[in-house]
Amino acid sequence: MKLDVIRVMDDEGRVIHPEREPRLTGDELRKLFRTIVQIRILDERMLRLQRQGRLGFYLSSIGEEATHIGAAHALRPTDWLYPAYREVGAALFRGYDLRTFMCQLFGNALDPVKGRQMPVHHSVRKLNFVTISSPVATQIPHAVGTAWAAKLSGKDDVALAFFGEGGTSTPIFHSSLNLAAVMKAPAILMCRNNGWAISVPRSVQTAAPTFAQKAIAYGMPGVLVDGNDILAVIHVVAEAAARGRRGDGPTLIEARTYRRGAHSSSDDPSVYREPAEPKEWERRDPLDRLRKYMLARGEVTAELEQRMRAEINQEISDALAFAERQDPKPPLRTMFEDVTAHMDWRLREEAAELEAEIAKHGPKAPPHG
Repeated sequence: MKLDVIRVMDDEGRVIHPEREPRLTGDELRKLFRTIVQIRILDERMLRLQRQGRLGFYLSSIGEEATHIGAAHALRPTDWLYPAYREVGAALFRGYDLRTFMCQLFGNALDPVKGRQMPVHHSVRKLNFVTISSPVATQIPHAVGTAWAAKLSGKDDVALAFFGEGGTSTPIFHSSLNLAAVMKAPAILMCRNNGWAISVPRSVQTAAPTFAQKAIAYGMPGVLVDGNDILAVIHVVAEAAARGRRGDGPTLIEARTYRRGAHSSSDDPSVYREPAEPKEWERRDPLDRLRKYMLARGEVTAELEQRMRAEINQEISDALAFAERQDPKPPLRTMFEDVTAHMDWRLREEAAELEAEIAKHGPKAPPHG
């Protein structure tokens, strides 16, 4: 089965399918544009911090921003987002506070997840942005369950799970899609096909021409979209959301994009891919395409972008300074307080024993060598 790649713009930002073009205001376009610029600057600066030894770990989304920022725009604030680990831009689009973002990276006393997650594994409860989990594809059944719960509760909310193409090789991908279709859960399953599952190329993940066509086996629509065309992403996610709200069930979307950077700060892509490969995708850059589209509409100027970049850089510097001023560690007692809703006598006893040991021997200094 051949699926056409859904596009609105060509690589130069010219509209080639006006019938699919979302009717966005200038303010909406500028918010999308600013969020892409924001996450790109964050990624560049945080990777430098990691290389300086100030952060332990970082993951970037350079070149893939349209997939999740476009999706966030297409949904309501009450809809649920289940990210992998390249979708922090969706949380920023919804209003994630930069200071909180930075505290999570440092795992300090103000980190909402109290240092129990790796950097870039954010959880933003008030924005329905559910905790990022490193194990591949575990967020897919959670999103399906949330969508099914919304349906059972009589709500018309939808839940969207982001995952890479490597996630389609897991058993829970298949069982989740089957359950979602059978129960007609209002779930959107968005495969961000960026070419590589760490060092494993797409060709090793599947013999099928597309990931989107896997939807046929489960009885749901499969949609193939240009993941670097933010207008096309908005279009297909909005259609999938409308379908779910009507009670017509889930949709599988394959967003074709490319991971231009390393998998993470712990990865060296030069050992498994050709150096020229990322450059081939630079001409399809989602930021450049949106910029050209907006320039043609008169919604952005070089001066406005320059001001945006200066403002964003200052906001990041302020957030970084704030995070580095905080106590570097979350309170030790939270190890016991957060096990259950209320500490029982055993947890209180264990906490008291630890406090007594620390008082007796003093805090143990970390080893050096």
